[in-house]
Amino acid sequence: MRCPVFLSLFVFVQLTSRFDTHPLCLLCSIAQTHPSPSPFSTHIHIIRNPFTTMRLVLSSLVCMAIAATTAFAGPAPEIDEEFQKVTCGSSVKLTHEKSQFKLHSHQIPYGSGSGQQSVTGSPVKDDTNSLWLVMAQLGRTCDRGETVPCGSVVRLKHVNTHKYLHSHHHQSPMSGGLEVSAYEGQDDGDNWAVECLNKKDSFWTRESSVQFRHENTGMYLSSSARHVYSNPIPGQQEVAAHKQHQSDQTWIAQEGVYFAEREL
Repeated sequence: MRCPVFLSLFVFVQLTSRFDTHPLCLLCSIAQTHPSPSPFSTHIHIIRNPFTTMRLVLSSLVCMAIAATTAFAGPAPEIDEEFQKVTCGSSVKLTHEKSQFKLHSHQIPYGSGSGQQSVTGSPVKDDTNSLWLVMAQLGRTCDRGETVPCGSVVRLKHVNTHKYLHSHHHQSPMSGGLEVSAYEGQDDGDNWAVECLNKKDSFWTRESSVQFRHENTGMYLSSSARHVYSNPIPGQQEVAAHKQHQSDQTWIAQEGVYFAEREL
């Protein structure tokens, strides 16, 4: 089945939602969509054959019907059992639950504090600069596909720049908390404990709320819509570390490239 021009809208809805793309439409999106500066961009095709036009319109309606069914079916997508847990070696996007911004970094240093690479919350859902590789704490290893028990200490490595989510006693630029940066030095300032908020969870689980406590300082990974940057990163939120205050410190593992749980 070929994808109609309306599919760009469908792909945008899927990429910016917390729901998995249906396989039927995923095939279309792979075949017909290309990266674009704007997620609303469409690819216009001139269709002269009326039968082709009708077939493409019908396929569009099928795809959008599947998208609507998926989007309104419940609060979280169905995930196959072997992929329900966050595992070592997976590259994940972490969504700030209150604002729905993604934990993000980029090659832009702080203009104050440490001058290290900045970490922010980004409203853009399909940016690869929001992917973080799940690794064991400094000095430890974990195998690809190994599950992460609640309370475990992990490191999060920024996929595109190969720097680690880090904190220290420099002051953050806006909220007055502790600065959170991306740092390549590999020290114990990269260690974060995963605290599960769902008491039924024994392991870090996709679509479940967690907090990240910085091992060295005891502060929690935080973000807030009250602290928003202007140029050169307009609209992005400050990410900092603060004393425990749950409403601004809850994160959910959502999109990403996940390895299936390893069988013991």
